[in-house]
Amino acid sequence: MSTIYEIPVQTASGEIKTLSEYRGQVMLIVNTASKCGFTPQYHGLEALYRKYSSQGFVVLGFPCNQFGSQEPGDITEIQNFCSLTYDVTFPLFAKINVNGSDASPLFQHLKSVAKGVLGSEAIKWNFTKFLVDRHGTVLGRYAPTTTPESLEKDIEAALH
Repeated sequence: MSTIYEIPVQTASGEIKTLSEYRGQVMLIVNTASKCGFTPQYHGLEALYRKYSSQGFVVLGFPCNQFGSQEPGDITEIQNFCSLTYDVTFPLFAKINVNGSDASPLFQHLKSVAKGVLGSEAIKWNFTKFLVDRHGTVLGRYAPTTTPESLEKDIEAALH
């Protein structure tokens, strides 16, 4: 695969697509979970999405159950929870794995180009975030403890 836009992803409805529809937008790609200590970050992610979407910014949520079984539900349950609890309107995709031999191709790519602490590739927990510029270049990887609000300066820089 030559660009992030050619990587297959599964939508919440089960359709296989690529990220090509987000070409030209700044993307914040996040592995999410509904029963995690970081789950309240959905508020901040949605706030960023609403604040910057008109400028070409999108948050893409990829539910993952690999950390403490904190995303046990199916995609319908996940979408209902996110909508009712956090009023999430940004796109959520099908549940994925982010680590291991069956890790999604998207997260394999993200981890290979934006390594974590001490050069590790493995995702350590839910709500690891990757900021991607309008050209598909990964600008940064952010730890689960990094709040969405603290990313505003990086997002604004990527938008301009």
